[in-house]
Amino acid sequence: MLDEQAKKTILRKIPHGLYVCGVKEGEEVNGYTASWVMQASFQPPLVVNCVKQDSKSHAMIKSSQVFALSVLDAGQKEVAQKFFKPQRRVGNKFEDIEFYLGEATGCPIISDSLGYVECRVVSAVEHGDHTVFVGEVIAAGVHREGDPLLLESTGWNYGG
Repeated sequence: MLDEQAKKTILRKIPHGLYVCGVKEGEEVNGYTASWVMQASFQPPLVVNCVKQDSKSHAMIKSSQVFALSVLDAGQKEVAQKFFKPQRRVGNKFEDIEFYLGEATGCPIISDSLGYVECRVVSAVEHGDHTVFVGEVIAAGVHREGDPLLLESTGWNYGG
């Protein structure tokens, strides 16, 4: 029998970085804070990005088949917090965030992030309440040095 509290406690101990995932559909852009992300292959370079199925960003990735991940600096908790809220509640999340559109995907990239990868979706698995999008890295860049923002350092929980 599954011990719900033990499951929640242990799953929340899996370390996660925090990223802003930039998405686009046509001329519309959006972004959200992503934490269920990891590298999945060296050759070709693949990244796994798990996205909540009932989100606008999920629909945008499914339609455009591209996304960009901006790696946040350890001091950018406020940026991560801004992108946690659904677009339908807060409107344009990029309103006061400096960003540019990636050359390979056209997805928004946070200018003050540590760097980014742009990905083209090569596979997707829809199970549970999130879709696992596998993205091939088609462009990448480093903006600056620094330590990445980790979920555990924020005091927030997403998982379990």
